[in-house]
Amino acid sequence: MKIDILHPAELGLLARAVRRSSKVRIDDLAATAGLSKQFVSDVERGKPTVQLGRVLRLLQELGVSVSLDIPQEALAELHKLQAKANAAFHA
Repeated sequence: MKIDILHPAELGLLARAVRRSSKVRIDDLAATAGLSKQFVSDVERGKPTVQLGRVLRLLQELGVSVSLDIPQEALAELHKLQAKANAAFHA
């Protein structure tokens, strides 16, 4: 199911709901994701300053995929930037 997230607190509630519905304890989730229990708790409480990369790792561990809906006019620029990044990576 697709759910729009506008605030860190909404993301936190989503993460907590998925974890609880999976009957996973917070410390077990933290261990399997390679994160601290405090970090997982911060995410679930909607702390706005958590590190994005670690949040994405946590969501992946929960089986939650993340996608972004960008404006159509930004797509061409995104493709240019991706091509430039790929060229630099393979150089």
